[in-house]
Amino acid sequence: MQKTRAQTLLRSIWHYRGFIAGSVRREFQSRYRNSMLGAAWMVLNPLAMIVVYTVIFSQIMHARLPNASSQFAYGIYLCAGLLTWGFFTETVSRMQNVFLENGNMIKKLNFPRICLPIITVLNAGLNFSIIFALFLGFLLVSGNFPGWVFFAMLPLLLIQVLFSVGLGIVLGVLNVFFRDVGQLFGIVLQFWFWFTPIVYTVSTLPAGVRTLLKYNPMSALIVAYQDIFLSAAWPHWSDLWAITLLSVALCIIGMFLFRRHAGEMVDEL
Repeated sequence: MQKTRAQTLLRSIWHYRGFIAGSVRREFQSRYRNSMLGAAWMVLNPLAMIVVYTVIFSQIMHARLPNASSQFAYGIYLCAGLLTWGFFTETVSRMQNVFLENGNMIKKLNFPRICLPIITVLNAGLNFSIIFALFLGFLLVSGNFPGWVFFAMLPLLLIQVLFSVGLGIVLGVLNVFFRDVGQLFGIVLQFWFWFTPIVYTVSTLPAGVRTLLKYNPMSALIVAYQDIFLSAAWPHWSDLWAITLLSVALCIIGMFLFRRHAGEMVDEL
């Protein structure tokens, strides 16, 4: 019985699991190798950020969420959006350059090239896990943990990772052949951030702008995260069908481009 391409790909990834795990470990260790506090910076930097957002910003911007009962409401609202948005941007931004940055490795070593995007996602996921664990710790200590609704975040993260991976692979392949893609996407991300309800609430926007937000695939995800952590409310799953289908489509397109142009990418690098 002939193996399908998907089975072959999964077997290759499993066979190189040691290479993937070792690469993630080496990057994590190298990031703080020459600093006095080492990996402690992984905790200190996000901890300082969370303190600023949840304590200082909550006092200054509390009026933005007048119906919220917690004094930390705006800080929680801001963190729920900023931390997950940061995971998205780190994943996509690093993935769009992953083939360029590892050009020498691709030329000299024989390994499944799909390992590189996987390593990128795992590194970004590790950073996000540390930061988000601190945020959850704050929610527990302050009595704002959403309870069982928290587990609704898991499918949201899965959708976000699929969206980030699909978009990242498409950009990564295109960036090998057209180097302006990476520069242009950096500008797009800046506008994209302000077109996503992270700093402001959807209710403060004019009706026409709220309609436009429906065309922003990250908007529904960010609002779902904010509903979970601010209101302990289950997401409106019907609002997430569009980004789910888009995520699957991007993954399929990304893998098609990757497989079709893998040989040409080596020549360009």
